[in-house]
Amino acid sequence: MPRYALLIEYDGAGFHGWQRQEGLATVQQAIEEAAAPLNAGAPAATTVAGRTDAGVHAEGQVADIVIAAELPPERLREALNFHTRPLPLAVRAAALAPEGWSPRFSALRRCYRYRILNRPARPALDAGRVWHIQRRLDAGAMHAAAQTLLGRHDFSAYRAASCQAKDALRTLDRLDVSRFGEEVVIVAEARSFLHHQVRNLVGTLVEVGLGRRPVTWPRKVLDARDRGAAGQTAPAEGLCFVRVEYAQALPWR
Repeated sequence: MPRYALLIEYDGAGFHGWQRQEGLATVQQAIEEAAAPLNAGAPAATTVAGRTDAGVHAEGQVADIVIAAELPPERLREALNFHTRPLPLAVRAAALAPEGWSPRFSALRRCYRYRILNRPARPALDAGRVWHIQRRLDAGAMHAAAQTLLGRHDFSAYRAASCQAKDALRTLDRLDVSRFGEEVVIVAEARSFLHHQVRNLVGTLVEVGLGRRPVTWPRKVLDARDRGAAGQTAPAEGLCFVRVEYAQALPWR
C-alpha cells in the first residue's frame, strides 16, 4: 500500500493534542478517521514528527500515512481536507514518502515558536494563540539568558516530570528572543526536544524578563538539573510547531 507524507496545520485549542486518547478529540484521530474512506473503511495508521500537547498549535507538522487507495498526492490532500471539515485542521500538502524516510527519525531539526503578547490590554484577535503578560518584559535580557543555554546539555531542569525520554541530553541549536512591538517571540530549534522543554524554557526566561531573576539564573537552573528550581511551564496556547527539516526535500503537492 502507498505511504504518503503530510504537511499539516491545526489550531491546538480544538484538540487534546496529537496522540489518540480514548474519548477525546485529537489530531491523529481526526486524520486517521478522515482517511478511512480511502482505506477500505478502516482508519489509516499515521506516525508524526513531533507529538504536540493539548492547546499547542502547528503550522508545519509532518506525518506519514498508509492507505489502500493509490492517489496522486494532491487528490489525497483534497480528500483529507474534505473529510476533516469543519475541524480547525488542514493538510497543507502531501507527497509520496521516499523509501526509508521517517517523519520522526529522519528529522534533522525541529522548530518551535512561542508568542507572548506584552501589553496591558488582553488579546482579542489573538486570544488562544498567545500568552498575555501585562508587565513589560526585557526581551534583551531574556535573549542574553537564552544564549547561555545553547549547546548539548542535560536538560533535566527543563523537562516535564512525565517525560518518557530515556535521558535528558539534548542539543539546543537556537533559542532567540525578539521583540516586535507589543509582541515578544521566542524561537527554539533542536533536533529533538524533551516533553515541555520549550514551555519550561519560556517560563524561566520570563522570570528574567520581569526582572525577578538575573540573566545568569537560567544557566544555574540548567546546571542544577532540578525541575523544581526552574520557572513555571508557560501556557500551551502560545506555542506553535513551526517546521521540520530533513536532508531530503519532499516533493510537496
